[in-house]
Amino acid sequence: MSLQNVCRKGNAFNLLNVSRKVQCRTLSAAVANPQPKQKNSQNIVLVDGVRTPFLTSGTSYSKLMPHELARHSLLSLLQKNSLDKELIDYIVYGSVIQEVKTSNIAREAALAAGFSNKTPAHTVTMACISSNAAITTGMGLIATNTYDVIVAGGVEFMSDVPIRHSRKMRSLLLKANKAKTLGQRLALLSTFRPDFLAPELPAVAEFSSGETMGHSADRLASAFNVSRSEQDEYALRSHTLAKEAQEKGYFTDLVPFKVSGVDQIVDKDNGIRVSSPESLAKLRPAFVKPYGTVTAANASFLTDGASACLIMTEEKAKQLGLKPKAYLRDFLYVSQDPVDQLLLGPAYGIPKLLKKSGLTLKDIDSWEIHEAFAGQIVANLKALDSEWFCKTYLGLNEKVGSPDLSKWNNWGGSLSIGHPFAATGVRLCMHTANRLVREDGKLGVVAACAAGGQGVAMLIERYPGATAD
Repeated sequence: MSLQNVCRKGNAFNLLNVSRKVQCRTLSAAVANPQPKQKNSQNIVLVDGVRTPFLTSGTSYSKLMPHELARHSLLSLLQKNSLDKELIDYIVYGSVIQEVKTSNIAREAALAAGFSNKTPAHTVTMACISSNAAITTGMGLIATNTYDVIVAGGVEFMSDVPIRHSRKMRSLLLKANKAKTLGQRLALLSTFRPDFLAPELPAVAEFSSGETMGHSADRLASAFNVSRSEQDEYALRSHTLAKEAQEKGYFTDLVPFKVSGVDQIVDKDNGIRVSSPESLAKLRPAFVKPYGTVTAANASFLTDGASACLIMTEEKAKQLGLKPKAYLRDFLYVSQDPVDQLLLGPAYGIPKLLKKSGLTLKDIDSWEIHEAFAGQIVANLKALDSEWFCKTYLGLNEKVGSPDLSKWNNWGGSLSIGHPFAATGVRLCMHTANRLVREDGKLGVVAACAAGGQGVAMLIERYPGATAD
């Protein structure tokens, strides 16, 4: 498939055409007194968002704990918007590979950042779309009039993942802890075998199938006839665009971090590397050997990072004197076969979101799609442009078509910027909001796949007078 523009810019979108929004209808006035508190029918806005620099695992963040990264994003969000901690009603944070000492990392990060112990916080997990889940959870809390001001975000820390003893060793240790006599302890010791010491390492693999995501990406690329050269071409595009955006100062969501024990201030993503087609072609397959097409260069890399964003009603933002970046107009989640369609979340989510909102591809000015693998991205594009796929799996009468790639991930994506699993969703939303300003667009779509065969699609609208700072 040629990575060329296939759609022309459509007419401006009339908000009256939106069939369903993330709003709640007010309760009937006929309800007898005393009336329950009415649901919130106001616009929900994305005021601002920040993220730490995204770093390859094992680099400058390696001696931190994940809640420290999350703490920095929380504090930076408040400082950037001159907001008092007491104004935050609730915190929702995402995390995937969890540090067992801080399993509710939302609460631990909030306390470490100095938030009141009266501010509730909980942690969500939905693989690569965890911070999307955090944002939409916050939207639900606002829509039901439960809270007014929500901080949502996510953190991932791959430099120090939990490595467990084997099941046999864990069982032995638990039994030893309950043993009361020397005889009981010696009897347990006699059952020990050397293979008990084999550790259990966390893997980016599906529990239901046992297959690693890289293997699934290779199979998906093969199923949609995505060539190695197409994948390398897309990966090079991602790194090139990310480098250009970085040099132009477009990553205004990024907040520098002075890491204890590190001499220089961490102030940029360190995974962006523009190579040559010849260099990419020399790399060997990373998963399916020797004939696979997914390599270390056309796959996203293990990343450390955290993000946080501020959402509230438009009215509340005006009361606080804050200038939002965007309206959060709509969202939905999808799920499908985790074996053969693990990474097709965007292909399922985008058509449903467009139909739900009364839109077409031409109405979208900015696409921000999570890049797990270059092959996954190209496969999703081919799926959307396949009449057979759209009729067979989406139940449509015709193909969706191919989005205009001149509006697609114009600042790079997860392949180049990095992908801290639970932090990426906020980055996608912030890059959408800021791109809409810089590219003079109105509507943007965020979409991503996730482990378990799940996915998300979100509709974001530029706020009048928004800036990209």
